[in-house]
Amino acid sequence: MSIAGKIALVTGAGTGIGQGVAVELARRGAKVAIHYNQSDAGANHTKQQIDEFGGDAIIVQANVANKQEIERMVKNAADQYGGIDILVNNAALQLNYSFFDHDEASFDRMMGINLKGYWQCMQAVIPYMKAKQKGRIINMSSVHSKRPTDFDVVYSMTKGGIRMLGRESAIELAQYGITVNTIEPGAVDVGKQSARESRPIITPEDMEKHKKTAGHIRNKFPLGRVGTPLDVARLVCFIASDESEFMTGSSIRLDGASMLL
Repeated sequence: MSIAGKIALVTGAGTGIGQGVAVELARRGAKVAIHYNQSDAGANHTKQQIDEFGGDAIIVQANVANKQEIERMVKNAADQYGGIDILVNNAALQLNYSFFDHDEASFDRMMGINLKGYWQCMQAVIPYMKAKQKGRIINMSSVHSKRPTDFDVVYSMTKGGIRMLGRESAIELAQYGITVNTIEPGAVDVGKQSARESRPIITPEDMEKHKKTAGHIRNKFPLGRVGTPLDVARLVCFIASDESEFMTGSSIRLDGASMLL
């Protein structure tokens, strides 16, 4: 399952799932463009990890809600490496606002990053993939695209939209040898929240209460743990490889069976 020499762009690669994906792609021989938006500290940490094992990576910056910045980012990565073979759309905003806490500004911001940003990143890389008549687009959604929750209706809307973006675009892009697939992770331990202003889904008090409940983790997660960025990264690497060439338009739930309970 080789991806050696392929050129990958991973958005939101400074922390969490994106960082895990970028590092694992590079570990398997891909050339990786590490995207960040506001702070380069995380992106530099990702690159440092890749540099330590002799991987090949660059850092690119863009606000993925801005079309011109996306086009600049993609061109920088393509000019550096000679194209784009793999796009991992991962950058996202999760505010955890309740229904009435959201306003028009927060709605537009989440849609602009989580959904329009994915679509515009795809638009920017597709010409490079069409030139090779081959490409892999992997969109990061969530189990919340399928399962209602009570913490952020707008976030779940964006994740449902990503699912349909993958399905519709898979049909249209198949003629160019480009596959589009969606990963829907469940709970993943990313170490910290992705947005500074986001509100916690579970309070520290609730967490302590859960820890004291016998079998709580096993009751919610049949495998006895939540996911890790590496779990997601391994699936990304398979989808990015030639072995997945007949898989497109798929939505793959990766949650340790937690949604079955």
